[in-house]
Amino acid sequence: MTRVRPTADDREIGRLAVPAFLALVAEPLFLLGDSAVVGHLGTDPLAGLGIAGTILQTLVGLCVFLAYGTTAGVARQLGAGRRAAALAQGIDGLWLAVVIGVVVTALGIGLVDQLVALLGPGPGVAGPAATYLRVALLGVTPLLLMLAATGVLRGLQDTRTPLAVAVGGNALNLLLNVVLVYGAGPLPRLGIRGSALGSVIAQALSAAVLVAVVVRVARREGATLAPDLPGIRTAARAGVPLLVRTLTLRAALLVTTYAVVVSAGRGLGGQAVPIAAHQLAMTVWTFLAFALDSIAIAAQALTGRYLGAGDAAGTRAVTRRMVGWGVVCGVVTGIGLAAVSPVLGNLFTADEAVHRALVPVLLVGALAQPVAGVVFVLDGVLIGAGDGRYLAWAGVVVLAGYAPLVLLTAHADLPGAALTWVWIVFCVVFTGGRVATLLHRAYGDRWLVTGAEPAR
Repeated sequence: MTRVRPTADDREIGRLAVPAFLALVAEPLFLLGDSAVVGHLGTDPLAGLGIAGTILQTLVGLCVFLAYGTTAGVARQLGAGRRAAALAQGIDGLWLAVVIGVVVTALGIGLVDQLVALLGPGPGVAGPAATYLRVALLGVTPLLLMLAATGVLRGLQDTRTPLAVAVGGNALNLLLNVVLVYGAGPLPRLGIRGSALGSVIAQALSAAVLVAVVVRVARREGATLAPDLPGIRTAARAGVPLLVRTLTLRAALLVTTYAVVVSAGRGLGGQAVPIAAHQLAMTVWTFLAFALDSIAIAAQALTGRYLGAGDAAGTRAVTRRMVGWGVVCGVVTGIGLAAVSPVLGNLFTADEAVHRALVPVLLVGALAQPVAGVVFVLDGVLIGAGDGRYLAWAGVVVLAGYAPLVLLTAHADLPGAALTWVWIVFCVVFTGGRVATLLHRAYGDRWLVTGAEPAR
């Protein structure tokens, strides 16, 4: 049997993707750790965590352009041989993260009750959700700084440093969660509030380490650390299309959660069980999505670098390899999820009703993993190419088709569990729509713009 040797592209993809994979798997453990600890407080607190987690992930997720846009921009400058300019662009991203973080935190804390009420939970779920969210919002600025600093390092083709910080931060987060939620020695039992506080502390320390690394490299290259208003404005303008693209993705997740809440309210068993099951399923989906996104991180860094160096043919070749790896990783994660679906719920809650509701949803998610692998890779390629405008418009089109269908599903009298039907629509219509629009763009040439700056 002939052994297939890895190509140079495979080695380059692996060098970036493997540490990114481990770091991205570690990132959702902030919420997984919270879920595991809070789940043993009861079903209502777990459901409240689901509501608060959805809101927090939406607020922070809307700013993922701080990582993605910075990765692409820094990588282009690096490919063009302009390392000092790459670091200057990265510092602008850090300052933009601080500005956005302060504003979001202030507004979010003042609107906690209204944000929770938007998703329509009952009082038993809304109370824990608001309690968690008020504290967790203090970690928004550290989280945004983590995004921006990670983007700089990825653009510099360094995915190992974010991995080390992610592992250390998550280990600390889990330790603080256990201690602060249940109390230890002189520390009182804080319940769900302690879970949020532990995460904020871990996030702040992780952000400090990542920023320190970027600052050290910038000083070595002679890049200024002072805020540059024109540079910050340029970074903000460049991030607008990615913000719109991310807004459509987050809106889809929000409307999915809303559909679950609506369908749960129409049932006879109360809201807590399906909302809790959805929280666990979406947490697992996010966990696997971040794992698949590791190749997309490599795609952003490599696409930006290849195009910055003027190599369109090399960009095409590495894109084909990454799509292949996306399919393979999707098959592996899908098989793994299907295999563990009967027992996964036991890690988070002892509620048998939640277990029963969770299994079919996880199986639906498992079937969608190979398609999700292609989605994440091509999304990363187009982000790396600076093709944010197309991604924004494609996101609007997919959301416009998905939202009405999932809301109709929530109100329809379909056989079986309403939660499962919502997830079927999510995987078939939303994920399917994304892969169709991305493949359409990838087969063309309009995104293959070479040079230090992408087309605007």
